[in-house]
Amino acid sequence: MFPRRFNYRQLAHLMKQFGINVRELEGVEEVIIRTKDKEYVFENPEVTIMEIQGKETYQIAGSPQIKEKKREGIPREDVLLVMEKTGKTEEEARKALEETKGDIAEAILKLTGE
Repeated sequence: MFPRRFNYRQLAHLMKQFGINVRELEGVEEVIIRTKDKEYVFENPEVTIMEIQGKETYQIAGSPQIKEKKREGIPREDVLLVMEKTGKTEEEARKALEETKGDIAEAILKLTGE
């Protein structure tokens, strides 16, 4: 396969000649992959972007925490809206929505103290 003393500069040069551009995405704090019944949460992962003929492929390196998803009656979009309008955390927004039986306006008022 590769010789013991492989020259990574040569590889990068060859990849560039073939139109393959590889770069690291800086400052990534978290990557979440959601499936039907689980969430894979990567904290502080290394993310590499490989661009080939105008298409990007993302590679995530790290160890995920796997969380079973709870089936909740509160839509994620509602939680995100309450978070955006109040500046509160997801947990606080979800709790307020649960306490108000999903009433977005009431949840916002509850969290802002108005």
